[in-house]
Amino acid sequence: MKRYIAELTGTFALVFCGTGAIVINQQSGGAITHVGIAITFGFVVMAMIYALGNVSGAHLNPAVSIAFAVAKKFKAKEVLPYTISQLIGAMLASGVLKLLFPDNATLGATLPSGSDMQSFVLEILLTFFLMLVILNVAHGSKEQGMFAGLAIGGVVLLEAMFAGPICGASMNPARSIAPALVSGNLQSIWIYIAAPVIGAIAAVPLHHYFNTKDA
Repeated sequence: MKRYIAELTGTFALVFCGTGAIVINQQSGGAITHVGIAITFGFVVMAMIYALGNVSGAHLNPAVSIAFAVAKKFKAKEVLPYTISQLIGAMLASGVLKLLFPDNATLGATLPSGSDMQSFVLEILLTFFLMLVILNVAHGSKEQGMFAGLAIGGVVLLEAMFAGPICGASMNPARSIAPALVSGNLQSIWIYIAAPVIGAIAAVPLHHYFNTKDA
C-alpha cells in the first residue's frame, strides 16, 4: 500500500505542478513561458524520483510501469494497481486545478497543434527515448543511483522543451487523461494513451540488445 500511495502522491505532484504551470501561464498572460513549463515538468519529475524512488520506483506513468513489466524488471501483477494509483493522483490534481481555476478551458490538457498523426509519431518517439534512459538508470520498483532523477528529469525537460509546442510532450497517459476528462477535451486523447505505451514498450528490445553480452 505504501508503494501505491507513493505513486498516487508523485503523480499528483507531477500533474499539479506540470499542468498547473500551463494553466498559470495562460492565466498570467505568459509569465511562466514555454521554457518555464518545460523546466517545471523536468524538475518535478526529478524531485519526485528523489523523494519517492526508494518507496515505489516513482514511475508516475502507466506507460513506464507497463514497459518495466515487459522488460521483466517489474511484477506484471503490480501494473494495474500502479496504474490505478497514478490515475487517481492525476485526477485529484486536475480536480484541484479545476477548483482553483474554474474558468480555464483546458487545465493543461495535451492537444495537438498540428495533425493527430504528427503528434502520434512524436509521442511514440519521445516516450521511446525517455524509456530507453529510464531502463538504463532505474530498476522497476526501486530507482537506483544518485543520477537517476537527474537523468530522467533532464530527458523530460529536454523533450518538453522542443516538442511541447507541437504535441504537448505528454509521454504519460495519466498526465493526459486527467486534464482531458476534467476539462472535457477528449477529442485527441487516444494519441496520448496509445503512443506513450507503444513508445515505451518499443524501447525494451533495444535495451535488451544493448545489455546482452556478446558470445
